[in-house]
Amino acid sequence: MRKAERALISLTDKSGIEDFARELTKLGIEILSTGGTAKKMRESGIKVKDVAEFTGFPEMLDGRVKTLHPKVHGGILAQKTNPDHVKQMQQHGLQSIDIVAVNLYAFEKTVANPACTLADAIENIDIGGPTMLRSSAKNFHDVTVIVDPADYPQVLKELKEHGNTTLKTRFRLAVKVFELTSTYDTAITKWLKTVNVETNPYFAE
Repeated sequence: MRKAERALISLTDKSGIEDFARELTKLGIEILSTGGTAKKMRESGIKVKDVAEFTGFPEMLDGRVKTLHPKVHGGILAQKTNPDHVKQMQQHGLQSIDIVAVNLYAFEKTVANPACTLADAIENIDIGGPTMLRSSAKNFHDVTVIVDPADYPQVLKELKEHGNTTLKTRFRLAVKVFELTSTYDTAITKWLKTVNVETNPYFAE
C-alpha cells in the first residue's frame, strides 16, 4: 500500500480540524491549505503550506480562484500506478495529493436569510470545493476524500495502521461526496428558480 504523503484541507466547517491536522503532521503528511483554514491551523501551531505557495500562483479574483490549478487537480487526479501518469507528473513537476478534506460554502444558510440578495447567493456558490471533491471522489483508488468530520477518526486509524486508508474506505467516502454535491446543486437550483428576473434589481439595465 502506497503511503499517503500530502493532504489538502480547506473547510467551511472547521470542527475538529486542529486535532486531525496535528495527527496528520505526526505521521509525516504535509498539509496544504487556504485562507481561514490555514490560519486556524497555524494558530494551533500546525505547520501548513499555502496552496498559493504550492502552485506558485496567487489567490485571485476575491478568492474565486484558489485551488483551480493543474498542480492541484493533477496531483489529485493522477493515477499513481499508471506509468504514463507518473511520467507526466514528473515532466510537469506535479506532486501527489493523497488526502482531500473539504466542505462547501454554506449556500443554504446564506439564502435562508430573508435579506439575502441574488448577488449574495451567487458569491456563496462554491466552485473550487465541489471541483476538488469530485476530482478526489473520481480518483478514489488513490485519494482519500473527506467531507464529514465524523470520518476523521477512521481515516487516522487506517493511516496509523497502514500508512494509507483502505480502498473500501476510500470508496465509501467517495460515495458520500457525490451525495453531498448532488444535494448542494439541488439546493442551488431550487433557490435560483425562485428568483423573478422581471422584478429582481440584479437584472436592472
